[in-house]
Amino acid sequence: QVQLVESGGGLVQSGGSLRLSCEASGFTFSSYAMSWYRQAPGKERELVATVSLGGVGTNYADSVKGRFTISRDNVKNTMYLQMSSLKPEDTAVYYCKRESSYRSLRVWGQGTLVTVFS
Repeated sequence: QVQLVESGGGLVQSGGSLRLSCEASGFTFSSYAMSWYRQAPGKERELVATVSLGGVGTNYADSVKGRFTISRDNVKNTMYLQMSSLKPEDTAVYYCKRESSYRSLRVWGQGTLVTVFS
């Protein structure tokens, strides 16, 4: 059974840091690019960052560049999002996603809530 489980969300003060984790199971983790998305209340889900199969290639939304770092450990089958200098506008549910060119192979986790207060 393919499964993605996020963890690490919580309540943090503006300027603080959090590290999110996405543990994958049920598939060959190293065969897929992976991404973090987020959805703030009343807003569309947006792409935050993507990491390539081997972890070398990364892309970030302009809003998080220089503050967030995406990474993966293909031995532990886990992807991470290190978030620093957090702002209230980073408040959202953060989702991890298995990427694929085939829509049917794309998989979402259940999400983890990050709340940043000023």
